[in-house]
Amino acid sequence: MTILFAAGDWRWPTWEAPLRAALREAGLDDSALTLTASDPGAVEVMIYAPGGDTPDDFTPYTRCKAVLSLWAGVERIVTNPTLTQPLCRMVDPGLTQGMVEYVVGHTLRAHLGMDQLSRTRWQPVMPPLAGERPVAMLGLGALGAACGQSLACLGFPVLGWSRGPRDVSMIECHHGREGLRTVLEQAQIVVTLLPSTPETENTLDAETLGWLPRGAAIINPGRGTLIDDDALLAALDSGQVAQATLDVFRTEPLPQGHPYWAHPRVTVTPHIAAETRPATAARVIAENIRRLRAGEPLLHRVDRIAGY
Repeated sequence: MTILFAAGDWRWPTWEAPLRAALREAGLDDSALTLTASDPGAVEVMIYAPGGDTPDDFTPYTRCKAVLSLWAGVERIVTNPTLTQPLCRMVDPGLTQGMVEYVVGHTLRAHLGMDQLSRTRWQPVMPPLAGERPVAMLGLGALGAACGQSLACLGFPVLGWSRGPRDVSMIECHHGREGLRTVLEQAQIVVTLLPSTPETENTLDAETLGWLPRGAAIINPGRGTLIDDDALLAALDSGQVAQATLDVFRTEPLPQGHPYWAHPRVTVTPHIAAETRPATAARVIAENIRRLRAGEPLLHRVDRIAGY
């Protein structure tokens, strides 16, 4: 079995040792792992991340049985017409924990009003307790569910929304357009963790932002396409939205002239909410390769129609 690391030559020094160790732990031959393949037709598994020097034509890889993404988001590859092989996205304990820490940290920052406290004169303010601050979690996949449950453990009432029905413990789940309105009308803090698909684009637009209680906060560590930027800026200027913490954008890096940089109610973070960590993610890759060899179902296989 030839396993091609097609995720960028510059990543190879960071990933080679964890991948080889994880393959050996899974009882696999790590000598099958390679950075280059003179014969694409010999490749049976591809470890992949888009961009740079990575392949964008999968046609030559005639024997490839699976493409294993290093990223949780697959919008840059799932619509590739040459990709006929099964595609698996990354769902990794380290990535999930990083996302939980980012979301919980910035939710608490918004909840406690830390930005306002650090910028004003001495003026004691008593914030409400967590139980009085409803949080909307838009997206109830692996990341959204983990973040929502962590916030619920801190006492926040968590209202979850997804496009289809979900049942997640500790979260009041809603779905569909009416469900979105129900969730947003109650939420003082909104976290967006939906995948990027045509159906989720501009989930937060002028109409849906208008459903929020005045002065709500937005936290977006999901995808830049989930928010209509012009609508959010208008809501920030009017006070409908009091503060936005944004980690992802339609264009990255965020252009220096973008209004978000200078807006006093916006915090920009440079797509750091949840990095794929080689030490833990390598084990997910190795497990899927083991499953492939054993004829078992692959983990986290992407639904091409749904887009995630």
